[in-house]
Parts: sequence; structure tokens; C-alpha cells
Amino acid sequence: MKIIAGLGNPGKKYENTRHNLGFKTLDLLADDIGVEFSKEKFHSILAETRVGGEKVILMKPTTYMNESGTALREAADFYKVAPEDVVVCYDDFDIPVGTLRIRPFGSAGTHNGMRSVVKMLGTQKFPRVRIGTGSGDIKDKNIVDFVLQSFTPEEQEKADRAVEQAKDALKCFLTDGIDRAMNRYNTKKENNRSVDE
Repeated sequence: MKIIAGLGNPGKKYENTRHNLGFKTLDLLADDIGVEFSKEKFHSILAETRVGGEKVILMKPTTYMNESGTALREAADFYKVAPEDVVVCYDDFDIPVGTLRIRPFGSAGTHNGMRSVVKMLGTQKFPRVRIGTGSGDIKDKNIVDFVLQSFTPEEQEKADRAVEQAKDALKCFLTDGIDRAMNRYNTKKENNRSVDE
């Protein structure tokens, strides 16, 4: 069994902000595989499906970003899912707009939602898909204001492409595993895209 969580903030106020790319990716994924977010449980909105005979839970925590780990912990405990079978998709201002970083484990970095997830799961050893929202000069800005802003029109085009790729990466994770997803979808130095870390 797998749990795929997209992080964000609930409500229209936050719908089109930088901080909600996890939600947007999960919405695209649900549409693509033909399921609906129709259940409320674990402080989340859930969609359930099967991929290759394996049960998959898509979840969008409704706890607000900084308490995302509460929802993940409840779901993982209920379904007895190991951390390596929980993948978290989220925005990351530490990498450029339009880039993807897919990893089997790692630190939470500067992301408060991920800090909550790491704390509540009790480990950093779970896969993640990071979607870049940074503009290169984030250090000169108020971080909270920045992540709750909308993208500029030029950035939006890049972000939309990255969300589409993140959706495809999650599908790849479900069918072929994290290594194949990393090899296929991590941003490479080509077509004027940024170098992967």
C-alpha cells in the first residue's frame, strides 16, 4: 500500500499561492487516474484507488501547512504504512521555479510543513517530490509573504509545467518505484533548465 500526500493550505484564499503546489499536483494526479477526493478522514481530504493491484491513498491535509505531519501520522498509523511507502509532494523556495527534485529521503530544509511531517513520522527516510518556487532573491524577502504570493505570469507557466511533471513522477513512483522516478523526472541541465543538485 502507498500513501501520496500533497501539502498545501485549504480554502480559496490560498488556492493559487506558491505554497499550494502540492495540492495542485494531487488534483492533477486524481484527475489523471480517474478518482475523486470524496472522503474526509485523518484531518485530510482523501481519494482512494488501486494501481497495479496495490491500494493507494491520495491525501491533502486540511490542517494548514505547519501541522501537515498530524494528518500523515494518523493515516500511516491507521493503514500501518512504512515511511518508505509514503511520498510527500510540496513546494520548495530553496530551488528555482519550474525545477523538480525527487529524493528517497532527506532533511526538511526550511519547509515548515515538512518539518512537521518529519517530526510526526519520526524519520526523514521517506520519498519526496519538491517543486521549485524560488526566484533567486528569496533571502531579501519575508518568507511567509513570499510563499503566500501568487506567481508572476512568467513564473506561472514554469510552475504549471513543473506540476504536470510532478504528477507524472508520482505516477511513475507508483508503477516503477522511486529510482525510476528520480532518473526520469529530476531536472537535468538541458533545454535551459537548472542543474539538478
